[in-house]
Amino acid sequence: MSNVAIALGSLVLMLVLIYAGMHVAITLGLLSFVGVWLIRGDVQIAANLLAQAVNDSISSHIFGVVPLFVLTGFLVAYADIGKDAFDVANQAFRRIRGGLGVATVAANAVFAAITGISIASAAVFTRVAVPQMLRFGYQPKFAVGVVAGSSVLGMLIPPSLLMILYGFLSEQSVGDLFTAGILPGMLLAVAFSVVIVAMAWWRPESVYVAGQAQQISHDALMPLGEMAIKVAPILMLIGSVLGGIYAGLITATEAGAVGALMALLIALVRRKLTWRSFWGVLTETGHVTVSVSFLIICANIYTRMLAMSGTPQALVEWMALAGFGVAMFMLLYVLLIVLLGTIIDSSSILLIVLPLMLPIAQQFGLNLIWFGVVTVVAVEIGLLTPPFGLSVYVIKSTLGNTLDISLGDIFKGTAPFTLTMFGVLGLLIAFPNLSLALLK
Repeated sequence: MSNVAIALGSLVLMLVLIYAGMHVAITLGLLSFVGVWLIRGDVQIAANLLAQAVNDSISSHIFGVVPLFVLTGFLVAYADIGKDAFDVANQAFRRIRGGLGVATVAANAVFAAITGISIASAAVFTRVAVPQMLRFGYQPKFAVGVVAGSSVLGMLIPPSLLMILYGFLSEQSVGDLFTAGILPGMLLAVAFSVVIVAMAWWRPESVYVAGQAQQISHDALMPLGEMAIKVAPILMLIGSVLGGIYAGLITATEAGAVGALMALLIALVRRKLTWRSFWGVLTETGHVTVSVSFLIICANIYTRMLAMSGTPQALVEWMALAGFGVAMFMLLYVLLIVLLGTIIDSSSILLIVLPLMLPIAQQFGLNLIWFGVVTVVAVEIGLLTPPFGLSVYVIKSTLGNTLDISLGDIFKGTAPFTLTMFGVLGLLIAFPNLSLALLK
């Protein structure tokens, strides 16, 4: 059996094992170990490579950015900053048809610029935005669809955990990836808002409950002083994290530390954090960090096994003989990511496909920063697609028994936003400058 056949066989077996329920990291590590053993014919070499991968994968201080931004996200959620962002956005868009939906998108965009975790956005705005929309006559299916759809902004608008992960795997600058995500993130937020307003005007039955449509929130106007108090912590966080990075004053890792400190101070000043809840935040941060670390370690040895087998080079040669150009490669790449998104989570998709696809993208001479933005958008579509749709499950879990709505209805509610994401993804592929303009 050839080395390439061993590697391709491991890919097929990987999907079978993952679909059967085996943890992605264990699958990657096991198949990589066996693959190296078969390729080199020596179990000791495979064991040595595994040990080296464990040491090399996360030994750099740069990796500290992961737990720091995760900690920031959890602290921000406890400090009720998401609720404040929604309250201010609601005031700004209160007179627009479908205004509460637009306010949810805007608040999610602001929240994303602080946390970078889509799941946190989905959980926070399920509690904050859904009850408000239901109170003002919005369809339950539409309300949860808006929250699920706009939650994906958390992984595109910097700081983004997925972009940090992509930066590690592709050896690209995390700061450049953050910069490249700004315009696409704003474009996606605007596209979501346009879709919401268009639905409210031309398909009001899909937005409002019949006979209960209220296009304007009738809550009392918020005084400017109160709005300023709610906005100030948000601006401080965004300014300290992103402003420091783009001004060149701090690195991405240092920005994570600054963001975590600022979020902690805000939570303490607002008296939103007890010793018990703070311990919970630290525990959750540890769980997420360990999970991501384990995935990266196992993906590292998998990358080395693929390189050892010569599979990326063989695929490049096969594509050249088949007459595949960049367009066909990108089409197949996006299709693969979206299909994987139906069964596994976002981080796992990156760790599975990038070791194989990055060498091919380099052979085609593609800009890896632009390639990263396209990858993140494609991966995020998987958060909304059945049967996995992690954001949908988070929303259902967060709702509990407060709203009688099925998973199927939530998936239907996200459909307009999923289609919008495909449209934006097509624009980003067709016009790379949408991602790279701020880097020039």
